Amino acid sequence: MNSPADDRPHVLRAQDVMLYLSGVTVSFDGFKALNNLSLYIRPGEMRAIIGPNGAGKTTMMDVITGKTRADEGDVYFNGDVDLSKLDEAAIANLGIGRKFQKPTIFENLTVFENLELALKTDRGPFATLLFRLDKTQAARIDEVLQTISLTEQCGMQAGALSHGQKQWLEIGMLLMQDPELLLVDEPVAGMTDAETDQTADLLRTIARERSVIVVEHDMEFVRRLDTMVTVLHEGSVLAEGSLARVQADERVIEVYLGR
Repeated sequence: MNSPADDRPHVLRAQDVMLYLSGVTVSFDGFKALNNLSLYIRPGEMRAIIGPNGAGKTTMMDVITGKTRADEGDVYFNGDVDLSKLDEAAIANLGIGRKFQKPTIFENLTVFENLELALKTDRGPFATLLFRLDKTQAARIDEVLQTISLTEQCGMQAGALSHGQKQWLEIGMLLMQDPELLLVDEPVAGMTDAETDQTADLLRTIARERSVIVVEHDMEFVRRLDTMVTVLHEGSVLAEGSLARVQADERVIEVYLGR
C-alpha cells in the first residue's frame, strides 16, 4: 500500500528509481516552463502532482513522454534508458502510458472492442488481417474489465457510457499495454462524487503493480489517494510530502492554496 512518505531524502541516482528527472529546463520563447526541475519516482510508487496553472505540470508530462524536448537536464526511465533520445512511440513501447484529461476512446465500438484494439500485440497489416483473440488475451481483457468496473458494460457502445466510465475505459486501454509507469492528467474533472471516489480506488489498485503519476487540482481527490504530493511552481518543485504537510507550507498557501 502506498503511504505519503514524509521527509524522505531525494534520490540522486537514476539506477535507484523508475523515473529520474534532474535539472530539467524547458523554455518557450524565453519563458521557462520548466526551470531546473528534479523529480524522482520509485517503482510501485503513486505520486500526486499539484500546482497552479502554468506551474509546468503538462510540460513535465510532455518531456517524460517525448512530446517536448528538454533544453537541459537528464530524463531517465528504469535506471539507464535516456528518454531524451527517444520519440513518443518508442517511449510508449517502453512501458510509459499517458492519459489526457479528455478521454480518447472509440465511441462507435463496444467497451470490449476498445480494449481488444488496445492489446499489446503486432499491429502490422498482415498480422491485423489474421488476428484472432486467444484465451490468454481474452482473459486479460476480462481482468481489465473487472479492474475498471465495466464488466457489465462490456457489450455496450462506448459512446453510451457515462463521463466517468469513459475515463475508466481509457485507463483500461492503457492497462492493456501493460505499462510500468502511468501518467494520468486530471482524471476526475467533470465526474460525480461517486465516480470520483471510485476513480481514487481504481488508481490505488493500479498502483499496487506499477508506478502512477496523477496530476490533479481537486484536493479532496488527492486526499483520497493518500499518497506523496509534489507541488510545482514556476517550473520547479516548491514542496513535497504528505498532503497535510504541503497544505501547511506557507509557500504553498501563498502561491496556490490561498488563505
